[in-house]
Amino acid sequence: MNRREFLASVSAVTLAAGLGLDARHSARASESEAVFVLASAEVGAASQDPIRATLLSTVATLIYDRLIEQDVDQSYHPHLAESWETSADGMSWIFKLRQGVRFHDGEPFNSATIAWWIPKFKGTPNEYLVDAIDRVDAVDDQTFKFVMKRADPNLIFNLASAFMGIPSPKAYDAAGDSYGVTEAVGTGPYKLESFAVGQEAVLVANEEYTWGSDLSENKGAPHIKRLTMREIPDASTAFLELKTGGVGMLLGVPSQFLPQLEADDNISFRSLPGMGVTYLGFNTRKEPFDDLAVRQATALAVDQAAIHKSVFNGVGLESHQFLISSLAESKIDPALEIHHDLGKANEILDKAGWQRGSDGVRTKDGKPLKIKLTAQSETSFKRTAEVVQAQLKAIGMDVEIVIFDNTSVVDQLKKGEHQLAVRHYDWNNADILDWFFSTTNIPYPNSTAWQDEKSQSLRDIAMTQSKTPEERVVNFRKYQENLIANFLFAPIHEPVQNYAFNKTLLDVPEKLRGTQLVQATVVDIKVVD
Repeated sequence: MNRREFLASVSAVTLAAGLGLDARHSARASESEAVFVLASAEVGAASQDPIRATLLSTVATLIYDRLIEQDVDQSYHPHLAESWETSADGMSWIFKLRQGVRFHDGEPFNSATIAWWIPKFKGTPNEYLVDAIDRVDAVDDQTFKFVMKRADPNLIFNLASAFMGIPSPKAYDAAGDSYGVTEAVGTGPYKLESFAVGQEAVLVANEEYTWGSDLSENKGAPHIKRLTMREIPDASTAFLELKTGGVGMLLGVPSQFLPQLEADDNISFRSLPGMGVTYLGFNTRKEPFDDLAVRQATALAVDQAAIHKSVFNGVGLESHQFLISSLAESKIDPALEIHHDLGKANEILDKAGWQRGSDGVRTKDGKPLKIKLTAQSETSFKRTAEVVQAQLKAIGMDVEIVIFDNTSVVDQLKKGEHQLAVRHYDWNNADILDWFFSTTNIPYPNSTAWQDEKSQSLRDIAMTQSKTPEERVVNFRKYQENLIANFLFAPIHEPVQNYAFNKTLLDVPEKLRGTQLVQATVVDIKVVD
């Protein structure tokens, strides 16, 4: 899972001595081995350090346990923390830890671990996760207390984040800056054997594991004893390997590719609700999108239903605001949602003085309404851009599509060189609004370059002044309603998470647990006899 939409380097660095990078593992070299392929959004994670990394893959969730697990319905469940409670004013939390837990290096997991762990976030990109915590008091070996600087109703969500997998203090301090690169030591069901950035991680079962979470049927060591997590950027290659048995499971299959796999009797599927939204992002510092009227007309010209059908084969949901639909914060005033309205879009441009020429392209003050639409090279981005290009032609906008690889797109956004971009994020929390629209995040990830006093005030209230979960929902709704009224984005689609597996190789539970296919389900997957 990526942390929001942070893309990282994909430099190929061999990080494990003796790893044969040219070797390709069979999906089932023995009865207890398997090969999974990571989703494209997880490709390029440069480290398995949950404290300092900005991008983590499913690999990290198999190495590390968390205090709390989150299920697909957004509910929270005990794991390393057996229970927790908070004071009425939200200024303290007390947690009871599971007994008998040990790290892969044999070190004990206890309250002292937590007292060491939380301060380690200071100065890292993930500091915000624990920013509301003032200090940790270790009450006894199995009990600790968070004393808060301020109430933080989002604390439980943060503790369930992949970035709050807990590493071994001894291994972490000994490895220094190389932690997560040369070694990664957690309490999770798998130990890291080797890791090559951009290529693969090889994991072996932690046979001492007896503390599986409530979300897993199997509480002990995983059934698959050796698990290779490969990165295959090319979808066609990954599909071929799945069909021929070179790999057992693909952790991400774009909906438009499902028909290619559904025809194979040996392939089966599981799915989870979407974790993200595909959208158009405006650069408000670049003409013509520094003009609210042009942004509004552009957003209203986007036909989400047509894209849902033609690009995503009708799989997933149309999106009409910025958050995934399972979040309470997404339930904004329906009148503010962005829906296709071509007539109104043209009317807005007419009133704004954009006149159609004989070629159908509008002009104003001698300037034609010509823009560049940036998209990544993956098929879903390119296809979405092509459909949007045709839809915007209907309002007299001449759109040139420019395609880059992922890294180049991010570089362009950071420099503020884009005008309009097809973007996608994966994140199941309303604080994604802060990530993409806070003034403090200009020029990136706030590549809209949106800078507005009222927006920032609403952001501050939502992020730091909410006292209860209910109050936080209300505050984030107000924040999003302000952003959407300024047409900083055009929502398009909320994909489903698709997982394809070769059923001659793997036995996968019918019901997946967790917000993604992570540790909770992986430990229950078996190799077919």
